[in-house]
Amino acid sequence: MAGKRILMIVGDFGEDYEIMVPYQALLAVGHTVHGVCPGKKAGDKVATAIHDFEGHQTYTEKPGHLFALNATFAEVDVSSYDALLVPGGRAPEYLRLYPEVIAAVRHFFDAGKPVAAICHGAQMLAAAGVLKGRTCSAYPACRPEVELGGGTYADIPVDAAVTEGNLVSAPAWPAHPAFVSQFLTLLGTSISL
Repeated sequence: MAGKRILMIVGDFGEDYEIMVPYQALLAVGHTVHGVCPGKKAGDKVATAIHDFEGHQTYTEKPGHLFALNATFAEVDVSSYDALLVPGGRAPEYLRLYPEVIAAVRHFFDAGKPVAAICHGAQMLAAAGVLKGRTCSAYPACRPEVELGGGTYADIPVDAAVTEGNLVSAPAWPAHPAFVSQFLTLLGTSISL
């Protein structure tokens, strides 16, 4: 299997697990993942946050780790990547305001390349206008963005994921086994244990 080049767009207070777990899993099976953030360069860090479900009406947020970027957003050529990974957390809320982020997201959809978006990552997809006629899961509070973006919200269990065409999406980090597995399938990665 030839490893794929995957672009992961992250930002401050992205969800820790949704950045770290897919990043490490994809590296473990031989893919290259470049974590980038607009306005930051390779070696800079983004602060992450851990979101947990503790019986409140919404998730709680605690400090996560610092994630070191390994590429510079301003220097990447999105056409050189095979796939896009969009973690959730609070970062997509502000990342969707960068025209160059929106252009990057659109590139992957226009080219039909695999895209994986989890949790609040759907906010970036909706802002990019790529959800029209698509099925997409997200954190339940992002359902309005999916639907206002012309998509059909996949109301699935928090530990499930859904794939439609080149898009795999999931509600939150408890879905990592299904989410990462379905993304690996889109990437053409088979794993034998």
